[in-house]
Amino acid sequence: MNHDTPLSPRPLRHLCEAQRRVLTTTQLRAHGVSAAEVNEQCRPGGPWQQILPGVCLLHPGPPTGEERLHAILLYAGRSPMGETAPGVPVQPSADEPHRPTYADAMITGLAALTLHGFASAPPLLSLDRIDVLVPRLRRLRSTGCARIVRTASLPAPEQVTGVPVAPVPRALADAVADIVDANVVRRLLTEAVRGGHCEPAAVVRELTQARLLSRPHVVDAVDSLLAEGRSIAEDRLYRMVRDHGLPDPVWNVDLRLPGGPHLGGLDAYWPEQAVAVELDTRAPRQDLRQDDDALWSEYARKREHLERLGITVVHITPKKLRDALEQQATVVRTALMASSDRDPAAYVVVLPR
Repeated sequence: MNHDTPLSPRPLRHLCEAQRRVLTTTQLRAHGVSAAEVNEQCRPGGPWQQILPGVCLLHPGPPTGEERLHAILLYAGRSPMGETAPGVPVQPSADEPHRPTYADAMITGLAALTLHGFASAPPLLSLDRIDVLVPRLRRLRSTGCARIVRTASLPAPEQVTGVPVAPVPRALADAVADIVDANVVRRLLTEAVRGGHCEPAAVVRELTQARLLSRPHVVDAVDSLLAEGRSIAEDRLYRMVRDHGLPDPVWNVDLRLPGGPHLGGLDAYWPEQAVAVELDTRAPRQDLRQDDDALWSEYARKREHLERLGITVVHITPKKLRDALEQQATVVRTALMASSDRDPAAYVVVLPR
């Protein structure tokens, strides 16, 4: 037998080329290859090699990046035969014949960001180890090119080229946990938002859960992330008004009562209709502060005060602007049209912010 010898009796049609070249000893036994034959094939100088415990690469050369990914998932994936056997990809349904799934394991960290298309993440082959996320109670150890990352709650994976990958916020947190270079952290976080992969709030939540916000260089990077997210959200708000035919508001203003107190800043305001839009970027900042309750109370008081004066306040999150721009335009348009049915609002002074 050599690395070109066909395996039998179970077909491999549901596997991609890389998966046909990376099989577990359990899979090989199912194809009639005994443990003794596996050992013979994987001898030094032989046609196969053991790339990870219980996982064989069916050719003698170095593994490709894709082969490493599948080998790691086979090693870390939960096996139907128990923890002592490496995982086996589950045969997919008929409507997805080329996408086997790996139970309780997904790629995370820098490798996941590379798969998600991050330009600031390194190529797969340059990584000595690839992070794989598994449930906390799994009995696995890091070895070879596989670095085990444990979690109490496994997120739903995203499929990227047939590989289960952690969502961007979780992958970022796992990557940042091992990076001490502030510039690298800043580039990764900024690309996450600028590239449209996720919103700042989701990133900050994951960084908070990972207890990474005690590190000064991470906090500095998050400040840049929030500024980037705010700028992008403002651009989307401008585009919503322009592209959906809304009347032009006055932008970035402060409201005051005549001779009275400051009422607060607004991102957009239509004085004739007494309708205001405020971007709700409170959520990510909330995770960085100790006075969360005070911040929220002040936020609510501002809205209630404006509404008592007859001003309709529309709160829009950056995520809604990204995912449902037309719907948010409809909300604002409805508020503007409804102004004629309301009592006139109190007179307020509008000042540039």
